[in-house]
Amino acid sequence: MSNITDLSKSRYCKGIQCPKMLWLDAYKPQEAEDILPESVLENGTLVGDLARSYFGGYSLVGFSFNKSEMVNKTNEIMQTGAENIAEAAFEHDGLYCAVDILHRNGDGWDIVEVKSSTEIQPIYIEDMAFQYYLLTLCGLDIKNVYNMHLNNSYVRHGELELQKLFALEDCTEKVREKFNEVESNISAIRSYVSVPYEPPRDIDTYCVKPYKCAYRKYCGRHLPEHSIFDLAGIQARTAYKRYHSGIISYEDVLANAKELKLSDKHSRQIEFTLNDLPDEVNAEKIRAFLGTLTYPVYHLDFETYQQPVPQFDDVSPFQQIPFQYSLHIEQQDGSLEHKEFLGKEGTDPRRALAEQLVRDIPTGACSLAFNMSFERTVIKNLAELFPDLSEQLLDIRENMHDLMIPFKDQDYYSKAMQGSYSIKYVLPALYPNDPELDYHNLDGVHNGSEASAAFAEMPSHTPEEIAEIRKNLLKYCGLDTYAMVKVLR
Repeated sequence: MSNITDLSKSRYCKGIQCPKMLWLDAYKPQEAEDILPESVLENGTLVGDLARSYFGGYSLVGFSFNKSEMVNKTNEIMQTGAENIAEAAFEHDGLYCAVDILHRNGDGWDIVEVKSSTEIQPIYIEDMAFQYYLLTLCGLDIKNVYNMHLNNSYVRHGELELQKLFALEDCTEKVREKFNEVESNISAIRSYVSVPYEPPRDIDTYCVKPYKCAYRKYCGRHLPEHSIFDLAGIQARTAYKRYHSGIISYEDVLANAKELKLSDKHSRQIEFTLNDLPDEVNAEKIRAFLGTLTYPVYHLDFETYQQPVPQFDDVSPFQQIPFQYSLHIEQQDGSLEHKEFLGKEGTDPRRALAEQLVRDIPTGACSLAFNMSFERTVIKNLAELFPDLSEQLLDIRENMHDLMIPFKDQDYYSKAMQGSYSIKYVLPALYPNDPELDYHNLDGVHNGSEASAAFAEMPSHTPEEIAEIRKNLLKYCGLDTYAMVKVLR
């Protein structure tokens, strides 16, 4: 876009969320944080490319930085009588959009907007309304407007079935009702971004919804070091409501504790932070928790990833697929044995993982996870998928204990945990400045999201790169269970 007031459908949706994003994009882009995972873009591209064949054959308008070339190409294809046009481009008076699928419907057309999600979000309606408005201005007779998204109840068996993989929802009435609103929105957005000075706009829920804003830190630079937004687990809507009522700092929260019905956990988080209190330990309750464990203890952690488009049988869109685990076996004398599994890239890893897991953890053994609901769910799903292994798998599940409990119940509490009981907060609180336990010191893979992305992308790499990625994945997952050993000690 050559002009700050020019609007594509993505810029329009940004302006609907918060027009200051567009102003900052133009004048202060250096203040933006990199918050969009590459995998999100890749998922959108994968799903969008696949959806083009939903109605059969199609003509594709190839991408060009010259938007006029794409518009002209679209007009040429429309004149040929094509039934389906992918990335059909239109522009009028500084407005531009490329329609995911333009589907011929008699003497008119249907707009089909494709999303890699499993349900319709309100912002999608805004997106489609902009397209309907622009194409109508361009003289097209738009019969219907559809949102095409993934059907999360679809389970793949054999060849991919596009008619079952995708759900097509009619949004025509909702979109038509917004026609005049789109016109006024465009005018308001253009007016807002046209000023040469930074327009005032306070932070609010639009900083995080429908999408997290890359400028949230910049626009919140006036916040104190410890603010209402730092309270562990607080809902965004609640936090912004308190903020706008003048309750911003921890001191403000304490001063209004009775009115806010401040929870014991939030009260403790604030008091420990403001007063720099030492760690608090309920030895009796921790002793009781430790008494539920029997040695050897099998410290277990899974890594999973999701496929927007199922590549394997018995998989649904975005289903969690376990591909790796680490297992530290700790004897009562403190000696350790480490076992691990990492699936082969590009293959369904679940059967091999389940078979090795039941070999590695004997019947009746005491297994330990941090936030065991995740591990128990993974094992339950494996047991349902592989009935011949279900008895052994469910035995592991039933004999599992949760190392998170003493921290969730705050029987061990440290200021450094910042009210959280995630192991990523607990571990550095117990072992500050220990390089052996610092995830930042790992190569390539530093958290679960990076692990998922790394495994998913492995087939596209060279053998040398795959070997390096596998090494990094094993180190990361191994640290997860070694961290549990250290926390238990």
